[in-house]
Amino acid sequence: MTTCYKLTNQDNKTFGGCKWGEGVTHETSGEGGLCGPGWLHAYSNPLLAVFLNPIHAKIKNHKLWECIGDGRCLDDRGLKCGFTRLTTVKEISLPEVTTEQRVAFAILCAKEVYKDPEWSAWANEWLSGKDRTRESARAAARAAAREDLSPGAAADAAERSAWTAVGAADAVVWAAEVSAWAARAADLAANSEADIDLVRIAKKAMEY
Repeated sequence: MTTCYKLTNQDNKTFGGCKWGEGVTHETSGEGGLCGPGWLHAYSNPLLAVFLNPIHAKIKNHKLWECIGDGRCLDDRGLKCGFTRLTTVKEISLPEVTTEQRVAFAILCAKEVYKDPEWSAWANEWLSGKDRTRESARAAARAAAREDLSPGAAADAAERSAWTAVGAADAVVWAAEVSAWAARAADLAANSEADIDLVRIAKKAMEY
């Protein structure tokens, strides 16, 4: 049995109208891919549930549940997990995550897998608070996008994290878009060949 965490809407429902609540258990077959009906989705940490919701269930005005996962388990590069038996034990408080923390999460994920000096210099200055201008972030995004540097998931994560910083500094961009970009940067970093600890990164991001 594994302690994990799950988001629902205010009616305690998830995608497709599956109903959850205190002490509610569902079981599935474990057939097919993790995104299919054969698995019950959850997160290993409450912070990941909040940071990654924009690219997964996209639940608005959500609740967070502490769960017990049992049966077979399938992991998605640390982003989320699936169980064939899942029980929502109790509702718990949602972590409060700021836009700044979402940008930090995106940058910290990319730093794990992307080492280009020009982009890294910008990332370090953003994290230190020395330079958070959108102009610098745009330059960093363009640097990561250059095909002659390091094309692939790592460079894509770096580019997306820089655009996340641009969006956060630009009043015309909605916070929801910044949230989705940050989550996508994490997904791209996890899709690289490096083995990264997303829970550790999420906790570090909360320090900003």
